[in-house]
Amino acid sequence: MTILWFNLSLVLIFSFFARYYSVPAYATGSNWIKPNKVLIVGALASLVAVSGLRSNIGDTYFYKYAYELNDFTWEYILSQKDIGFGFLQMFLKNYISEDPQILIFATALITNVIIIIVLYKYSRMIELSLYVYITGGLFLVSMNGIRQVLAAAIVFAATKFLIEGNWIKYFLVILFASLFHLSALILLPIYFLVRFKAWSKPTVALLILAVFFVIGFDKFSALLFTAIEDTQYGHYKNFAEGGANSLRVAVDLVPLMIAYLGRENLRRIFPDSDYIVNMALLGFVFMMISTQNWIFARFSIYFGLYQLILISWIVKLFRDKDEKLIYYGILVCYLAYFFYENVINLNISYRSEYLFF
Repeated sequence: MTILWFNLSLVLIFSFFARYYSVPAYATGSNWIKPNKVLIVGALASLVAVSGLRSNIGDTYFYKYAYELNDFTWEYILSQKDIGFGFLQMFLKNYISEDPQILIFATALITNVIIIIVLYKYSRMIELSLYVYITGGLFLVSMNGIRQVLAAAIVFAATKFLIEGNWIKYFLVILFASLFHLSALILLPIYFLVRFKAWSKPTVALLILAVFFVIGFDKFSALLFTAIEDTQYGHYKNFAEGGANSLRVAVDLVPLMIAYLGRENLRRIFPDSDYIVNMALLGFVFMMISTQNWIFARFSIYFGLYQLILISWIVKLFRDKDEKLIYYGILVCYLAYFFYENVINLNISYRSEYLFF
């Protein structure tokens, strides 16, 4: 964990001073700022180095083993699922290096570059976004569900099209992301669910539907798994590792509650916030359902990135004299969650052949 703690410190320091030395983004309104790009690159470098140079965490070993074992020909790639990821491996192995570490580093680089570019554009306090990216667990997930988080980052890059209502470009990005993980296709119908005002009647209907799903999980899940049993995700029907931690649901809920209470002020300082709130709300819905079966938490990966944008704005919903209290409260609470989840609950041990302490 030493390197993970060191990474958290570096990212927070670099990103904090990036905002400290920021300049107003007059073109987009007085509430927006442009963080210092050089310092943001420093935060990015730390994230990429720690993620890209790891030798364990989740499925890392199996990705490296498959990279060494397989001969990535076109025939092989087209016979497998997620051909985009297969093409990436073919390119890396044939033209860059046969060392499997290059796959881990390349995916870490692509994923984190995309995420930081989007956060740079839409976050109000980018250090909070990156801090929660790590302490909230999504950074660690990116080292486990490599393909899915890569697909989620690609979809996240289309936030501009989502906000503008350019469904053609948004759908094209989703289709491209699905080449890396087919589950990205869930964002196609989701587009129409989030193109409405946050906290309106459709929002209430969505929450009620989620509650009914949790209550009647056995019947609803039977229908869902029957629908996907002939797909590459059909094996999830026999997935029996229990539900997600209820604390995770609470962590997702609190920023949404604050956003609801300050919804009018949020729209004033962040006019496009409705779409971000709706995406974050869907993430909460999937996380709530995942308390019945952990596999549904995988879908929340696509929406968790929008939670990072939302949390960077909620400090500004409070009175000036209360902002510091809320800011430090977020830091302390997420730090406690990070410690509980990674040290006490998961007992994470980070290893690398390149980074030593």
